[in-house]
Amino acid sequence: MDRRTLLAITLILMVLVLPSVIMGPPPPRPIAEGPAVPPEAASPADTPDTVVRSAQPVLPRPGLAPVDTASVPPPSPEPVVVSSPLYRYEFSPRGARLVGAVLNEYESFAAGPPEAQLIPDFSGFLTYRLVFGQDTVSLVDWEFEPSSRAIDVGAGGAELIWVARRGAATVRLVYSFDPERYLIRIRGELEGIQATAGLLVVGLGPRLRSIDFDSIVDFRSYGVVTKARSTDNLKFSKLDSGERRTLDGPFEWVAIKSKYFLAAILAVEDGQARFGGAVATGGPRTQAQTKGFLGVIGRRQVVQATQANVLASLPMPAGAFSFALYIGPQEYRRLARIGHELQDVNPYGWILRPVIGPLSILVVRMLLWMHETLNLAYGWVLILFGIAIRLALWPLNQKAMRSTMAMQALQPEMKDIQERYKHDKQQQQKEMMGLYRKHGANPLGGCLPMVLQMPILFTLFFVFLNTIVLRGVPFLWLPDLSLADPLYIIPVIMGLSMFAVMKIGQIGVPPNPQTKMMVYFMPIMLTFLFLGFSAGLNLYYATSNIASIPQQWGVAQERMRRKKAQK
Repeated sequence: MDRRTLLAITLILMVLVLPSVIMGPPPPRPIAEGPAVPPEAASPADTPDTVVRSAQPVLPRPGLAPVDTASVPPPSPEPVVVSSPLYRYEFSPRGARLVGAVLNEYESFAAGPPEAQLIPDFSGFLTYRLVFGQDTVSLVDWEFEPSSRAIDVGAGGAELIWVARRGAATVRLVYSFDPERYLIRIRGELEGIQATAGLLVVGLGPRLRSIDFDSIVDFRSYGVVTKARSTDNLKFSKLDSGERRTLDGPFEWVAIKSKYFLAAILAVEDGQARFGGAVATGGPRTQAQTKGFLGVIGRRQVVQATQANVLASLPMPAGAFSFALYIGPQEYRRLARIGHELQDVNPYGWILRPVIGPLSILVVRMLLWMHETLNLAYGWVLILFGIAIRLALWPLNQKAMRSTMAMQALQPEMKDIQERYKHDKQQQQKEMMGLYRKHGANPLGGCLPMVLQMPILFTLFFVFLNTIVLRGVPFLWLPDLSLADPLYIIPVIMGLSMFAVMKIGQIGVPPNPQTKMMVYFMPIMLTFLFLGFSAGLNLYYATSNIASIPQQWGVAQERMRRKKAQK
């Protein structure tokens, strides 16, 4: 098998296999000295948890345990409804917590109502607890009086004011809504509580509701993401029952996510104290069924899906606090406008992140620009994008192919040198280098251009796998570009186009039984592997393969002309 074919096979397998490895989070960092959460706070009586601690000093909070969703009181019968063209939020006066978040621009593909409702039933979402020294006050069961029972958010925005009293203590909350963003600014003031400073603990949990067709992918995407100097993703599936971990802060934001949606609390004001500690409690695992091999064929199997209650702490000087809540889609431009690198909530592989991160942003921008500027459906955008990438990489591929041709032409002389100096490796290497210099050949010339393309291959894999712009988008017979082709037409075309590329690439190449076998084996294997991949990803790869056929044909004809000239 020639080196170029072997390297191509290796790179393809790396692209297909390594993402499942590198997408995992890095090992947890060691616990910082000077704990923000004292040992007694790290021992909840009922459930196991993971603690996220702050690098900055915060007040001790003894006995602080995550909110058990089973103990959260049911919402009041009549929730407060806040509506805009983008969303419909529902809040319970009991605890002023969020009990419903419907995104009007999206729909649910899961069983049940068609609306995109992100908040699970009876969740402990946007719950508050106040910590002052050795005292903890939970607001979960406080009855708040809202300023209005229904609000339509107009062009200038709107505010919802909550007031709750118990004895001499008064808590006042102000929720400010933006009609054009999925962002709620929250301010709080305390009166009648004898403390000048404290800690606010905000609950986010147990998870977002799964509203996608493939709930298994959602379950595997669940995680808590934090932003300090960089973003770190702790997947819920990594939380075993009874396990406890520690992550270091302070954080600009703390978020929980599914594959396409996100709920994040942010310290958005300049100079504002950042989030300190947080607690992620591994909840009970639920069973879900998926199909067997590749998720498309074979017997069904049971998958364990996890959830976790997440708490984040915020310093509360002088009895006041403020932060922002984002709950909406993981849409690049919306997240980028909020700032604080919230668009980096999907850290693609902790090893290659410095390279893949910028490239993924560039790819997403190009897709959006082509869709809007050229007024094309996303299916045609992917086809055009595949052709454009192939044209952009044309010079690198051409250089690699010609270098391979040069090395193939030297094979007889290389074998002669190997035979003559098989017992003198040093002299053999010297003669080989002389041969390369004489003919101007580079043994790495066919490899280096392909290695340089590897980050692009990784990036495209991640982007097409996770971008929300393809969710629910039909194209021709495909009902959804983010899902597998139900008729398997696109992966079959991808496999046939790969076979054509490899077959043409062998024109004029000396016969090699191993290479001939791979020409047939690789397209078949990859076709079966790609059956479960999204139609958008398959569409791109099929287009890229087809667009490379003219280049392969041209190089093959050049190879034949060189062989005739040598006779």
